[in-house]
Amino acid sequence: MAGRDYGRKGQVEKADEAKKSDAQEFWDDIGVDLDSLSPKGQAVAGAVTGGVVLLVAFFLVAFTDLWWMLFIFGWLLFPALGAFARGVAGLADSGASKPLEGERERELLEALRDGGELSPAQAAMQTSLTVSEADALLGELAGGGHLRVRTRSGGIFYSLWEAEPGGPGELGGTRDSESL
Repeated sequence: MAGRDYGRKGQVEKADEAKKSDAQEFWDDIGVDLDSLSPKGQAVAGAVTGGVVLLVAFFLVAFTDLWWMLFIFGWLLFPALGAFARGVAGLADSGASKPLEGERERELLEALRDGGELSPAQAAMQTSLTVSEADALLGELAGGGHLRVRTRSGGIFYSLWEAEPGGPGELGGTRDSESL
């Protein structure tokens, strides 16, 4: 059964490659490598190509008797619309995937609160950060005195400072009358 599943998967991959080559044929013919463009570039290429096709269509219909050529060249609108949609979708994905600096720090601090003591690799597993991003952010927070740093078995571990009993972070602690 696994052989049949693999065979179907291979057929699907071949069909996807055929669709991809059909869609890319238009862009290859006009000399645009759509895959190498950024999402913004893809959206612009689709909008410009679609705009040119629509402008030519308008002039053909309005000022000439060649309206019938729309049926021959109207298909150019579909790859342009596809490139535009692909670019806009890429822009939407790229904006949502990068958290802001404050959100990254908060996510890391929540992981420290929940996990107690973490290494950069453990922090990366519990957050959306990479190991190098977690290491840099943990080092920055520790350098500012916000985290406790411990070494064990050659590894660096970070944790939140524990509140002192009766201190300002503890319930039931004494208050300074001047701060009221």
